[in-house]
Amino acid sequence: MAKQLKSIYICQSCGYQDIKWMGRCPDCGQWNTIIEEAPRPEKRNQGLSSMSSPQTIDTISLSPEMRLKTGISEFDRTLGGGIVPGSVVLIGGDPGIGKSTLILQVLEKIAARGHRAAYLSGEESPQQIKLRAERLSVHSDSLYVVTGTCIEDFFEKLDTLKPDLVAVDSIQTFYTNIIPSSPGSVGQVREVAARFMAFAKESGIPVFLIGHVTKDGAIAGPKVLEHLVDTVLYFEGDRGHVFRILRSVKNRYGSTNEIGVFEMKDAGLAEVGNPSRIFLEERPQDVPGSVVIPCLEGTRPVLVEIQALVGPSPLGMPRRTAVGVDHNRISLLVAVLGKTLSMQLGDKDIFVNVAGGLKVEEPAADAGIVSAMMSSFLEKPVDRNLVIFGEVGLAGEIRGVSQSGLRINEARKLGFSRCILSKSSIEGSRETGDMELTGVKSIHELYEILFK
Repeated sequence: MAKQLKSIYICQSCGYQDIKWMGRCPDCGQWNTIIEEAPRPEKRNQGLSSMSSPQTIDTISLSPEMRLKTGISEFDRTLGGGIVPGSVVLIGGDPGIGKSTLILQVLEKIAARGHRAAYLSGEESPQQIKLRAERLSVHSDSLYVVTGTCIEDFFEKLDTLKPDLVAVDSIQTFYTNIIPSSPGSVGQVREVAARFMAFAKESGIPVFLIGHVTKDGAIAGPKVLEHLVDTVLYFEGDRGHVFRILRSVKNRYGSTNEIGVFEMKDAGLAEVGNPSRIFLEERPQDVPGSVVIPCLEGTRPVLVEIQALVGPSPLGMPRRTAVGVDHNRISLLVAVLGKTLSMQLGDKDIFVNVAGGLKVEEPAADAGIVSAMMSSFLEKPVDRNLVIFGEVGLAGEIRGVSQSGLRINEARKLGFSRCILSKSSIEGSRETGDMELTGVKSIHELYEILFK
């Protein structure tokens, strides 16, 4: 007799499996996320048909791996120089941030270069897609739209269409007949992604997968989804700002943490070739609490304005609010200021903001944040022709950071004439033109230079 398959219970948040139902997942701690699913039947006699024949690494040709340029330089930069044939790219982001808009513009650029592109949609009808295309002025005879949710039907269409690039919007809406669970479940997302991955590798056709995100900002579905694909891009931005950041967090063919900057307009997303100039365009003059820092996003230096507001707190528990920087980092730097300079900020409300909506995560911003807080507390503005960067340690020392030459050159191009950095970083930054460099070892020296 054939072995009867029993149902299993799978957490839709983390993929944890058990033979019984539970209200709370013991792995991720989420409530009401465990759902019953029928297991996938085992396939027999598959052999090794999906494996390639053995070959030495010297005999592998790179000629088919030429990158495909989209014509959108910010998008190509984020991917590492263009689209690699046979690659699978996962794009995630908040609802309404512009994921579908970006993909439709990319497909239109690809089709304009003589390639055939297919847009597979499980969320919208052809008429809805056409409405967005009209708004974006997307017109092409080589861009095909296919709607539905069953991937077996899609692969039949793709066999006859033979596209050069495929975009799937979105991965959570598709299902396969192999698994009897509903679309969007852990098993379906994992299996559908694996099928598209196998399709891309066997045919050499690049595939873009658009993914929903959870309330925590992570891509919905099992974590194995991000492990399967070649590149993971996050589309970030704030509805209150017109700028959108396309950030690479995983890339097998290029640099990680690379970013592309776009501006949302009525006619779609427009490239921002010089984001530093845009972020500093409305910087106030001679106002305390404003400092410019050169941060590094992948291989690109970007100048951003750090704003700090320090004032008396009317509350028993002073507030610490950070937008664009780590909240815990602010508390650490406040403690260092109190210990090193006897600048007591414990009873003050402190607000720190990165102007323009960019998120700064590297420790090179520490010296700029400290300078902005000191400037606001003392009511003394910082020289507007000055940029500051460096990591601050618990003892108040200012440490060196990587790629200081790139940061200084970007500041010099935008008209800044002075730079304060760590003395250990100043040694490799001699070729900086007419930029005046000042090296400091501690925040005490930084205080003496800025406010004495």
